[in-house]
Amino acid sequence: MAGFTKSPPNAILMQFAEQERRRAGGPRVLDLGCGAGRNAVPLARLGWHVVGVDLSWPMLCAAAERVRAESLGDRLRLVLAPMGRIPAPDDSFDFVIAHGIWNLARSSAEFRGALREMARVARPGAALFVFTFSRHTFPPETEPSPGEPFVFTQFSGEPQCFLTEAQLVEELGLVSFVQEPGVPIREYNRPDPGALRSGAPVIYEGIFRREG
Repeated sequence: MAGFTKSPPNAILMQFAEQERRRAGGPRVLDLGCGAGRNAVPLARLGWHVVGVDLSWPMLCAAAERVRAESLGDRLRLVLAPMGRIPAPDDSFDFVIAHGIWNLARSSAEFRGALREMARVARPGAALFVFTFSRHTFPPETEPSPGEPFVFTQFSGEPQCFLTEAQLVEELGLVSFVQEPGVPIREYNRPDPGALRSGAPVIYEGIFRREG
């Protein structure tokens, strides 16, 4: 747990959050899979009103300790809930963060349900910051689970979602989120052709926005 509480925030996310706060002025952000508050606590420091959602009680307890230590209780609320059932009204948030959470979906149905639920609570024009596993984690010949377009068990022995960039854009488009103009989707840890794979997942990081 100590490693999670001491992990620095995602620097690209923090930079975008500062820009978005100035641009949009909307104060409410949803951090899906907030864990021990790696990103949620710094976002609250930036002036956002944060709702952090996670399904791990120990992680939320660790986050709560950080909230108390920094006196951020008026800006950061922590909620125990699954990603597919967010306890918030429709159109609640100006900014949504899905940082290392959707890849934990165990089926394409669960993944798509989580996207629909995220879209339900996001306001029209809301920004979305995504950090999730890439299909390039595996060699091209690796097969997904039977009947699944992007669920694989070869990484951890458990079903997890690994999408191509085209699949990620398509799935988000189905819930009315489009890629932010001029902001490319970044990919991290992708090995060069013919190089040995490190064992770390390849990661996509991108910014999208809800239409409307």
